[in-house]
Parts: sequence; structure tokens; C-alpha cells
Amino acid sequence: MTQTIHRGLRHVALRVTNIALSRRFYEQLLGFQPVWEPDSGSVYFSSGVDNLALHQIPQEELPAYQPPKAQLLDHLGVILDSPEAVDRMYHDLAPTIRSLGGRIVKELKQHRDGSYSFYFSDPDGNVIQALYEPSISKLKIGLGNED
Repeated sequence: MTQTIHRGLRHVALRVTNIALSRRFYEQLLGFQPVWEPDSGSVYFSSGVDNLALHQIPQEELPAYQPPKAQLLDHLGVILDSPEAVDRMYHDLAPTIRSLGGRIVKELKQHRDGSYSFYFSDPDGNVIQALYEPSISKLKIGLGNED
């Protein structure tokens, strides 16, 4: 058996076509706070636990940029505390998701394992699952010191 040498998958970096639009989406919708902006084409966010980086596709590459017909990364996920929190996010934020350039991808669904979720996309089509999952949602989340 291999020993785990990492503390979790807590950093994701996405290339985006419009950094200003994507920045508003992740700040206003998911509450990420900027922690570092090394240049006008990059912003690094933190949720207090997780880290998300957005990198502007360079302007000279945008005309040749051809997004894949199917997203290779199936989805990202954000964990919510309860099924009620998933419902609140869905009902309260659906108009905001649309106004910030995203869309609802899959409606609310109760899964066989007791989890509950819906899926939405960011302005570049990256799919995000808002998820209540009984075994994960109850964990006390800290800065890498979960027991």
C-alpha cells in the first residue's frame, strides 16, 4: 500500500478567455478572495482552504484558441454543508450564475449514495458541481489538519 504524501487536492489553475469576467464569477458567486495578482493576466484566489488560479489566455493566442468539443476535465466540485445549502445555492444564485456568464448544466438531483447536487458552468464552460455528500460534508475542514 502506498503512503499518501500530499495534504489534498487544494489547488486548481484554469486558463480563461476573459479574466475580468471569470474573476467576477468566482469572487461574487463562490466567494473566493484574491490573495495575489502578479500581473494583469493572473489572479490567485483562496477560500481559506482551497486555492484557485485564473490565467488569461494571451490575447495573441485567443483567435487561434479552439476549446475542445468536450471538456476533458469532467467537473470541479464545491462541498456544501447540507442538502438545504444546495437548495439555497441553486434557488438564490441561479440568476447570478447566468448574469455572470455561466449557466445551469444539470438540475438538482438526489443521488443513490445520499448525496445531493446540481451542476453549473463558469463563463468558459468549466463545469462545477455544488455538492452535499454525507461523508465529506460533515468533516471539519481546516488548513490541512483534518483528523
